Amino acid sequence: MGAALQLASICSVNLAEVVTKLVDAGMALDHARSLLSKLSLSVVPFDEDLAYTSAELRTTTKSLGLSLGDRACLALGRRLQARVLTADAAWAGMKDVDITIDVIR
Repeated sequence: MGAALQLASICSVNLAEVVTKLVDAGMALDHARSLLSKLSLSVVPFDEDLAYTSAELRTTTKSLGLSLGDRACLALGRRLQARVLTADAAWAGMKDVDITIDVIR
């Protein structure tokens, strides 16, 4: 997993989700920012193209209950032609999405 983080990208939507979880758990925003900056993630803005791709993925992922954040992550994976890592086992059931998905637990 450490090697995957060295080259990792994250959509700004998903970064917001991570920071929200940390703040909800009681972490100060400045501390969350400092902690996450150490990962050197490439943060990709959620732009118009990613918005349309996320919407397109709704049809394929609706039955699995994937959220906008989930689809933003998948859309970025498709754009970058990169592996998408998830801890959500439901993602393993996706078909016909042209995205390599690795369920990590």
